[in-house]
Amino acid sequence: MILSLVNQKGGVGKTTTAVSLTAAMTALGKRVLLCDFDPQANATSGLGVEKNDVASSVYDVIINDVPAKDAVIHTEYGDLIPSGAALAGAGIELVSLERREFRLKDKLEPLKKEYDYIFIDCPPSLELLTLNALTAADQVIVPVQCEYYALEGLSQLLSTVRLVQKNLNPRLDMEGILMTMYDNRINLANQVVEDVRA
Repeated sequence: MILSLVNQKGGVGKTTTAVSLTAAMTALGKRVLLCDFDPQANATSGLGVEKNDVASSVYDVIINDVPAKDAVIHTEYGDLIPSGAALAGAGIELVSLERREFRLKDKLEPLKKEYDYIFIDCPPSLELLTLNALTAADQVIVPVQCEYYALEGLSQLLSTVRLVQKNLNPRLDMEGILMTMYDNRINLANQVVEDVRA
């Protein structure tokens, strides 16, 4: 199963959730792969890998046609396809490539049978990289921070998910919205949870 962690807002806990889920499921004995699809490469660092020392990254996989299995790094917390700064320009490079929305899907497909879970940590945007992640995924998890602007952009994201379901990936399912940084002592946090549920 491939799960993409998506929200166009930054700082909502996508990477923390992706790294935590990877480590937790690995600790439970599951076969887990984390695909760091964010140019900031924080998930790569989060699994203890120095992003400047990798031989191949997810950029090489989707742009230079390196097989995904050749980019996988084994860590004690789970397997990783690392990211790096080169991915920042990939959105522009993808525009001229064939099957531009399906590059990640095509590359991860051969790995699906080797893993119980593949988590994709997405960049904080709704552009071609995120569309690739949504097209590759079976399910979407949307981390939402319990703060004032939490709902801003959520309807746009859900609309994007529906468009991907209709045009690119009919099997894509919404796993759920994950409330992050929740403190039940704060009235605003409780109000945000109620608003998201509504």
